[in-house]
Amino acid sequence: MSDHIGVGRIGRWVAGAACLLFVTTAHAMPGEKLKPVDALQCFDCHTQIEDMHTVGKHATVNCVHCHDASAHVESASTRRMGERPVTRMDHEACATCHMAQYNSFVSVRHKSHPREEKANPRSRSPKFDTLIGQHGFSFEHAEPRSHAFMLVDHFIVDRAYGGRFQYQDWTKVTDGIGAARGAWTVLKDLDPTTSDQRRFLSQTATAANPVCLNCKTQDHLLDWAYMGDEHPAAKWARTSNVVEFARDLHHPLNCFMCHDPHSAGPRVVRDGLIHAVVDQGLGTYPYDAAKSERITLTPVTFQREGQDFRKIGLLNVADSNLMCGQCHVEYNCNPGFQQSDNAPVGMDDRRTNHFFWANVFDYKEAAKRIDFFDYRHVGTGAAIPKLQHPELETFWGSKHERNGVTCADCHMPKVTSENGLTYTSHSQRTPRDMINASCLNCHADWTAAEANYAIDYIKNYTHGKIMKAEFWLARMIDLFPVAKRAGVSEDVLNEVRALHYDAHLHWEWWTAENSVGFHNPDQARESLMKSITKSKEAVAKLNEAIDAQVAAR
Repeated sequence: MSDHIGVGRIGRWVAGAACLLFVTTAHAMPGEKLKPVDALQCFDCHTQIEDMHTVGKHATVNCVHCHDASAHVESASTRRMGERPVTRMDHEACATCHMAQYNSFVSVRHKSHPREEKANPRSRSPKFDTLIGQHGFSFEHAEPRSHAFMLVDHFIVDRAYGGRFQYQDWTKVTDGIGAARGAWTVLKDLDPTTSDQRRFLSQTATAANPVCLNCKTQDHLLDWAYMGDEHPAAKWARTSNVVEFARDLHHPLNCFMCHDPHSAGPRVVRDGLIHAVVDQGLGTYPYDAAKSERITLTPVTFQREGQDFRKIGLLNVADSNLMCGQCHVEYNCNPGFQQSDNAPVGMDDRRTNHFFWANVFDYKEAAKRIDFFDYRHVGTGAAIPKLQHPELETFWGSKHERNGVTCADCHMPKVTSENGLTYTSHSQRTPRDMINASCLNCHADWTAAEANYAIDYIKNYTHGKIMKAEFWLARMIDLFPVAKRAGVSEDVLNEVRALHYDAHLHWEWWTAENSVGFHNPDQARESLMKSITKSKEAVAKLNEAIDAQVAAR
């Protein structure tokens, strides 16, 4: 586990804009001030870092704040180059100067509904298990909670590691600080002597893989080649043993995922996003060419052992839509199959780490372009997608997005502390908790009650359409085996399977997307009505074919 410090022992020494630590680390005794290093000596080799560091807000922050490079410098002087610097990945490295932001990040929203299944009558998808068809998500698909828990909650979810990882005890489920400091300070491994993926508890699955961990943490940033490809300098790859990989990860949503530690400028590090924007040429806003030109992402490639190794994406302006879009998107993070010939697509294929960068209406074509589908439904045999959490693609084109609203405006607004400090909240909460700073900041003619009423109006309407889409999709799925037993031809069944794809896509998008339609209510209505229409068409086709078979007997 990486070295990290207790906030209670954090001190500050300021010289100009510099923040240095009085901390316990691998290279400082308790209470000892870290000894600055000669940054110019580092820049002799790390010219890319010099370009970013010397012109940014962190220009006076010494390298030693985040790196212990003593062994690295010694090996470099003898041209051995065998010792990499020890790099801190924890949030508390930033908390020494940004304490308010850190405290907001580790705070827990106790009004949320922790570990509440989406597949229950109180949530959004009571028929989820029927509709998902024994996919791994049927074992547990819970509503999200505070971001401090995002890595821990991935480790303990019943669909991921077969129940291998569990909380040390139930009292720790509220420990946001512990979960942020290190997942393994609150979790235990039921069998630390093995690393095979197997079931430890009944009714669990072993569906995790290294790619799905990429939006939970970037502790592995320096050990992961671009897109998770195999590389001689990479410790981890898409094909790595996921249990061993998980044990090497500790901190959720590292600060440096969105903030460049050298310049303090805005950035993204998620390789799938960089690949979509740059390599696929889709731009930062694929449905708004002017906005794509105005908000740009510049890739920076780092080499190791003489080869291109990893990339980061520097943003010309801070854009929380893109920063949040590193995770809150629909992307491939699993094996699948080719649409063209049903051939399996394994984790050695880049398509298992792919951002479609398309909205719900263009997703089908985007999947066709890469010749991919996720799995076949156990009941119908239809090739269908498994959707993740497409908040960003849903937000594109909405009234809020067209008017310049970003994720941070509603979920991470500016707040003022008791001592008068104004800062960006990093608790990433529902706007309901900060209604004055989020909704009423623009809708000044509303009261808080009116704002909540408007939110409920949109979400309740969308939830009703989700229920209707589920009803008709479930009816089609239940009718399918009846049709097969009746002897309905494969030609008709294949027509229904094609309808199943569309009906599923336009339903699951809205149960995977976590705003219940609020991010884009017009798109939600149109899409869900399409799902209902396709399911009804499939039901009618099956009933007609069944009746024809009965009449022919």
